[in-house]
Amino acid sequence: MNIRNQWPVLPLVVGLASGLLTGCGTESGDSAGDGSNVVVGMSDDVLATDPASGYDPGSWLLFNNVFQSLLSFPKGATEPQPEAAESCVFTDSQTTVYKCTLKDGLKFSNGDELTSEDVKFSFDRMLKINDPDGPAIMFPTLEKVETPDEKTVVFRLNTADATFPSKIASGAGSIVDHGQYDADGLRKDGKAVGSGPYQLDSFEDGQAVFSVNENYKGTAKVSNTGVTLKFFNGDQTALKQAIQNGDVDIAYRGLTAGDIADTEKADDGTGVEVVEGSSAEVQHLVFNMDDPVAGKLGVRKAIAHLLDREALIKDVYQGTATPLYSIIPAGIAGHNTAFFDTYGARPSKSKAQAALRKDGITGKVKLTLWSTPSRYGPATDQELNAIAGQLNASGLFDANVKSVSFGQYEKDIAAGKYGVYVKGWVPDYPDADNFTAPFFGEGNVLSNNYDNDTITGSLIPRTAALTNRAATDKEFGELQDIVADELPVLPVWQAKQYAVVRDGVYGLEYCLDASTVFRFWELSKDAS
Repeated sequence: MNIRNQWPVLPLVVGLASGLLTGCGTESGDSAGDGSNVVVGMSDDVLATDPASGYDPGSWLLFNNVFQSLLSFPKGATEPQPEAAESCVFTDSQTTVYKCTLKDGLKFSNGDELTSEDVKFSFDRMLKINDPDGPAIMFPTLEKVETPDEKTVVFRLNTADATFPSKIASGAGSIVDHGQYDADGLRKDGKAVGSGPYQLDSFEDGQAVFSVNENYKGTAKVSNTGVTLKFFNGDQTALKQAIQNGDVDIAYRGLTAGDIADTEKADDGTGVEVVEGSSAEVQHLVFNMDDPVAGKLGVRKAIAHLLDREALIKDVYQGTATPLYSIIPAGIAGHNTAFFDTYGARPSKSKAQAALRKDGITGKVKLTLWSTPSRYGPATDQELNAIAGQLNASGLFDANVKSVSFGQYEKDIAAGKYGVYVKGWVPDYPDADNFTAPFFGEGNVLSNNYDNDTITGSLIPRTAALTNRAATDKEFGELQDIVADELPVLPVWQAKQYAVVRDGVYGLEYCLDASTVFRFWELSKDAS
């Protein structure tokens, strides 16, 4: 999700039970919940209610609950399954023609029928508007959308893309009512008309209120009467106080590692608990390959040999993340341990020094690590200072840290002003492609001047053409081995995820997994 200009707010957030769960909700035509209204507190903002614009975690949370996509990710699953569609299939061996047939009786929350015209309109509109803060950038392969009849949608792609089903199963595939949205411009009134399990009743500065959509027909079975989403606008202290006081039932996205640790250490009887789970959010150090210092392979290898991930996790993140030794995180097919195999887990001054000497470097390496204070989590500056300390302790580096506001940070990276900088990534969909193609394919979003012909010309196109995603392991393994050897990026950590919840609140174990979908409909709580 760098492209959506929203990288993770890092190991501070919501939770699910450890491990992936199987199964999906049952078909439900009248999904009225039996439980109470659930109040969720979140430090992230929802930047858009219009799916043609929003490309941030907060907005996608709204989209995934208010809008339907043709496909969706069942709880615990990484393979998309039919949602608004009855079925979807590639109709050619080149994976360039994708056909979906809609379910009968689909309606939007306002009662309008949902037909293939709405699906085509939604994709055509998104691509035409091409909002810089929207998801259109996810669909470079989409040539055109055809509608042979009211129930049939055909997507024609300009090149093989076996990940297309996962892309349209994400928030980027949200279907809007063609009678309620302008084909040429974004909706500005803060309202939304979708066909998902919930309808948006109100959207204000302080909160958004959702009620059950009685017209919904899909796979979700709603377990509550509605959800109120309260916004804390980055105020972590206020969010922590709200969960402790019972003003919210769930504290989601925004508690610090210290808050999590303090809650876990608190005596029983506080009425709150921490729920922990895994995540596919990752963070990397990025190297500008054209930089006079970081552009030298010996410098990059020395940093790789000196980085102590375990110390960072312990001292900075208090155990709320795990060391990452791969480009593709654990839990995603294609994951390997290329960086562990190449550089090991324990820092080695001798190997770092040898790497520098091989590149003709004998003096201390002067280096600035660039950070931004909050975009990738409130501990980012602390983390970068700790890394600089690790480098300097070796006696091989004279490293310092500079931190600038996110707007300036992005501009300077695009201008090539930084040699080493930090980036995080929240996946758009749970496939190895989403951790590789954006970083190393054409139009590299990292802006680090890295290009490898084997990756761009062979490995990425080959993996994109394989509908059997398990068959891509070899290619993705080779890709990660190349990256570990050439070091355009250095993976640092993979997030864990957390929620702090009140007693009597249930369903969180189904609400966030590698798909990044937070499922309102799974939440319930005891009646007051």
